[in-house]
Amino acid sequence: MTVVTGNDRLHQQLQAGAEALALDLNEGQIGQLMDFLALLQKWNKVYNLTAVRDPQEMMTHHLLDSLAAVAPLRRHVAALVGEGRGAVRLLDVGSGGGLPGVVFAICCPEVDVSCVDTVGKKAAFIQQAAVALKLRNLHGVHARVETLAMPFDIISCRAFASLPDFVNWSRSALAAPHGVWLAMKGKHPEDEMAALPADVQVFHVEQLTVPGLDAERCIIWMKPV
Repeated sequence: MTVVTGNDRLHQQLQAGAEALALDLNEGQIGQLMDFLALLQKWNKVYNLTAVRDPQEMMTHHLLDSLAAVAPLRRHVAALVGEGRGAVRLLDVGSGGGLPGVVFAICCPEVDVSCVDTVGKKAAFIQQAAVALKLRNLHGVHARVETLAMPFDIISCRAFASLPDFVNWSRSALAAPHGVWLAMKGKHPEDEMAALPADVQVFHVEQLTVPGLDAERCIIWMKPV
């Protein structure tokens, strides 16, 4: 008789979720995502990286939720490369436990990902994850996003702040004129979109489907005008 462990179930769920999202992840990337989940659980006991404690809930609400944004990100990165932009740099703001930043770094190895957080232990966790998962394209940055001026092609966030605060705080880090903001949101944030500065344009609202999660999700794509 084959005994299916909790870890096996999570592995199967991750594999099925990646297939449902048509991500075509290799076994190494699936392994890195599972190792990241284990790291998150281990460090969370000491550093309180996320309020979610249950591994099953971490899989759906964190990993699969972040994976749902990978295909849209890849599409945008391919367009930038097609324009001859060269190496693409992404800044994940208020990354916390590395969501979605670490997931992006695993699934898009050609993208250089920096995760910025004002909490030192969270930035340290990202650095530890980069070493443990052998991700040379992942960096933890302990800073306030307003102090960063390095030009990034894409600035992302997930459940970080209101859209106006997000774009105002991170504006100095956005590469002009082609840089974009990628904000992962739950329900369509009409009020926040209406409150955006006049020189920021929403150019696409993309609905997301998260495997195993019955909840509204979308990406608000924005650019300076």
